[in-house]
Amino acid sequence: MRRPVHGERPLYWVGSAKRDLLEFPEAVKDGIGTALSVAQFGGKHPAAKPWKGTGTGVLEIVEDHDGNTYRAVYTVRFRLAVYVLNCFQKKSRKGIQTSRLDVGLVSQRLRQAQQDYEDRYGSI
Repeated sequence: MRRPVHGERPLYWVGSAKRDLLEFPEAVKDGIGTALSVAQFGGKHPAAKPWKGTGTGVLEIVEDHDGNTYRAVYTVRFRLAVYVLNCFQKKSRKGIQTSRLDVGLVSQRLRQAQQDYEDRYGSI
């Protein structure tokens, strides 16, 4: 484990989020990586917006590439760490709605992240 730079919060990946991100095109990985770095230092990248339905502190990064849309959902809800909850390519054929599977996965992984955070750092 690398030593954190002053002010940098560690980044943790929940479930298959990192593996899924690594399958994205390079330009998408670069954009999401930059936004996550900003989050680690306590900022909010212009491409990050609130993820609906989970309350405050959960954000999504949306990147478009070659007619496809990619998303990364992460939480800054915890003071000492950033957790990446889900990375996926949006495949909805009906408008802009995110699939129920991905919405449910974010909620499930947020609970896992909370448990991991409490195990590592104690109560929130």
